[in-house]
Amino acid sequence: MTELTQTINRRTLITGRVLSAERVIAPPGGEIASIVVQANPAHLDTVEADILAFAGCEIHGRDARGKLIVVVDAPDAGALGSIMNDIASLRHVHTACLVFHAIDAG
Repeated sequence: MTELTQTINRRTLITGRVLSAERVIAPPGGEIASIVVQANPAHLDTVEADILAFAGCEIHGRDARGKLIVVVDAPDAGALGSIMNDIASLRHVHTACLVFHAIDAG
């Protein structure tokens, strides 16, 4: 009978490769955020449609003065930041401010 031994060093322990040599798989979950978007009231329908075209974006509120409450569900912080920058860059958007952020551990 052959016995397998594995050397446990600091790097294998920290990276989670103690039990196998496979890459560490991130746990399911993601980033959830609420963004207040101030847009030109005359173009609010266009801005809303543009935001809804982004994956993971929902509109949860709006008012006639041009404010939209956007909820974003993104796979990671980088994707969330990218979506927020894309929203802020839309035509007729004056500001996009992060008002809530949480990490969903799954």
